[in-house]
This record gives sequence, structure tokens and C-alpha cells, in this order.
Amino acid sequence: MDGSSLGKWLCLIVYTLTLLKTEGASIPMTIVQTAVARGAVCLDGSPPGYHFEKGSGSGINNWLVHMEGGGWCESVESCVSRRDTYKGSSLKMEKTMGFSGILGSKQAANPDFYNWNRIKIRYCDGSSFTGDVEAVDPKTKLYFRGERIWQAVIDDLLAKGMRNARNAILSGCSAGGLAAILHCDKFQSLLPASARVKCVSDAGYFIHGTDISGGSRIESFFGQVVKTHGSAKNLPASCTSKTRPELCFFPQYVAQTMRTPLFIINSAYDSWQIKNILAPTAVDSKKEWKNCKLDLKKCSATQLQTVQNYRTQFLKAVNTGLGSSSSRGLWINSCYAHCQSGSVSTWLADKSPVVGNAKIGKAVGDWFYDRSAFEKIDCPYPCNPTCVRIDSES
Repeated sequence: MDGSSLGKWLCLIVYTLTLLKTEGASIPMTIVQTAVARGAVCLDGSPPGYHFEKGSGSGINNWLVHMEGGGWCESVESCVSRRDTYKGSSLKMEKTMGFSGILGSKQAANPDFYNWNRIKIRYCDGSSFTGDVEAVDPKTKLYFRGERIWQAVIDDLLAKGMRNARNAILSGCSAGGLAAILHCDKFQSLLPASARVKCVSDAGYFIHGTDISGGSRIESFFGQVVKTHGSAKNLPASCTSKTRPELCFFPQYVAQTMRTPLFIINSAYDSWQIKNILAPTAVDSKKEWKNCKLDLKKCSATQLQTVQNYRTQFLKAVNTGLGSSSSRGLWINSCYAHCQSGSVSTWLADKSPVVGNAKIGKAVGDWFYDRSAFEKIDCPYPCNPTCVRIDSES
């Protein structure tokens, strides 16, 4: 490696460490040992865990429960490949974690939620916390118990004071953002009727979209997730009573029947969705989309038009799902990004992306406390100059 290349690598390392820098001390993982007796275990049979930083002062009775993301496994084979990693076993997870963004502990960087009880639930089931299959194959030794994990962790938090919550948010990023939508009404039902309870989904609004072949590989994929994990019985009944259960893994069908206020943080050009819903590798056999998916600036004119059409699909799915509800919140930008609420640099920093003159942290706080409604959708790519930094990170 020459001096120039080494310098670039060092700069990248420093920049990455800066982005990952958290605002508080490392928070130890709480292992829910009592969950094992309930069969509420990770793919490998290990007990679930979460990280918990207690609230203080005015936030002592406020709770923010954030669910970790990390994709899904849709078959026995793909779940086996996750089983012995941190995505399938609490034994493989780092034992401490720092919080930032929506979970941050500094008042200046997170003024509305910094002193709340803040929790991150670790993700080790591969089904957005929806699975529940009693049988365990002795050959694979896989446990599909995501729904039980969620219930066991929530029960543990209720016992630690969340049952007395005055304000509460269920949030998540990516697969965790989807989980926040799927469990939103259930979460509200477990808390006091007098509590203000809302949900925030970051990069979790995965759409029932059409891919470049004209088909919908994502429908098949999500259908296999639901089948493999036995998720159908745990998806919102308000949705499954009206349509095929596997479609109720898509937010646009679930959101139509939700009672609890929901805030969507998403890019209309979500980088995961462009790579996996619009142009999945399975239908891009000639790899014509490889460079475009890495960097939208490398898309051909025809490809970029297809990407713009996907934005249209996405916005239609949002409007179909959330309708004109006065309780909904929207912060939809045009950055090529995935997950924007958990980082210091994208939540409420000086150079954080902006939509409608508001950064994410300000928009979510105003919406939660009913200071002002927030429903802003960015102009089409590449119109937003505040995306420059975040686009370069994707």
C-alpha cells in the first residue's frame, strides 16, 4: 500500500470512529435469564438481552424502547448461517454498547429524550421479533422464537418501572423499524391508558414494491420469512383479518389499521430497498445495476429514471398506509441512506440532513410532544444539499 492509499485508509478510519462515537459511557447488556423457561430464546437457544440506561429528573417515568435491526433469515439454511453470529446468539454479542442519536444522553444533542429510560433490545431471531415455532429440529437446533423474545423483554421492562410510564416510544431501525410498526399497538396496550404512547420507525417502511424484472422478489422473500418463523399468528390481527398474513409483514398494509400514532423516518431512496427490493441481485444477473446501487451518481439516465419511479412507488405506499391521519408524522428525505436516527451525525448535529427546515431530532420531538405536526417529504434526488455527507457514507 503506497503512502497515498495509506493516508486515505487512515482518514477513513478516523472518520468512521468519529461517526461511531457515542455520547455516554458503555452500557452493559442485561441478559434475561428468566426468558429461557418461557422458550424465549435466540436462534441458537441462548437467552435474549438488552442494554438499559436509566432515566433521571423529568424523564424518570418516560421510556424509549429501541429495537435493533439486522435483516432477516427466510430459510433454515440462512438461519443456520446466522445462528452462531451476533445476529443469532447473545453469546456472540458485544457485552457493552454506547448510545447515540435518538438514544443519546447529552441534552444538547437529544433535548427531548436525553434523560428518559432508554433501552436497545438486541436482535437475534431473524424475524423482526415475530416468530414462534414450538418444535426444534434436533439436526439444526434452531429456535424460531422472536415474538417470545419481545414479550419476555417487555415484561422485564414493565417490572422495572415501565408499567408506570407517562410517556413512551417504541422505535427501531431497519428490521427493528419494521418490528416497531408490527408491535406498536401491542406496546400501547401494555401501558397505562393515561400515558402518551407513540411509535417511531426508522428505515423500516419496506414497501411491497415492483423490481426491475416487473416482479416482486420481496413479496416472496417476506413470505418465506413468515412461513419459516411461524409469524402469521403474531402479526397484527387488524391486518391479517383483512388480507393474506404474509402481506401483513409489509408496513403499508399494517399501518392502515393501526390505532397508535406513528412517525416514519425514511429515505424515499432507501439504500437497502434500492439494492434489495428494486434491483435485487437475483434479477440483475448481468450485474448491470452493480455500480448504480453503490452510488446513484453512477446510474445511467435510464436507471436513474427507474430509481425515480421507485420513489413514486414508495410515496404511494406511504400515503396508502398512513392515509391522512392527523396522528401520523413523516420525515422523508432524498438521501441515499438507510437508518438515520441512531447516529450523532444524522440525528441533530450541525451537518445533519434537513427536510422542511428540520432535522430528524427536532421533527420527532415536536411531533411526539404535540408542539407541531410534521409531515414533510423531500424533493426528488439529487435536490437536497444536506445529503452530501450522508450520501458519501452509504
